[in-house]
Amino acid sequence: MREGSLATVTYETLRYLQDTECKTQNADAIEKFLEAMKAFKLTKIEKLMMVNTPPKTELEIQLIVQESEERLSESEVKQIIEIANEFLGSS
Repeated sequence: MREGSLATVTYETLRYLQDTECKTQNADAIEKFLEAMKAFKLTKIEKLMMVNTPPKTELEIQLIVQESEERLSESEVKQIIEIANEFLGSS
């Protein structure tokens, strides 16, 4: 990759991230979120997707977690949303 291309990709990535929840996240909050997620049977990919796009609704959990109705209770879904809001929500 040429230097100009790398600079363009870096710029576009940073510009995109400014419009996402990522702009308010920090390493400590992400670590705490991932620690709290150990209580649930989620895959690494599902947890990564939640870090990238913190779920705010039950529908978002259904879109992120494969077979969520079978794998998670209603109570667990609500807990995940609360945890995501606590550690990954807008500050």
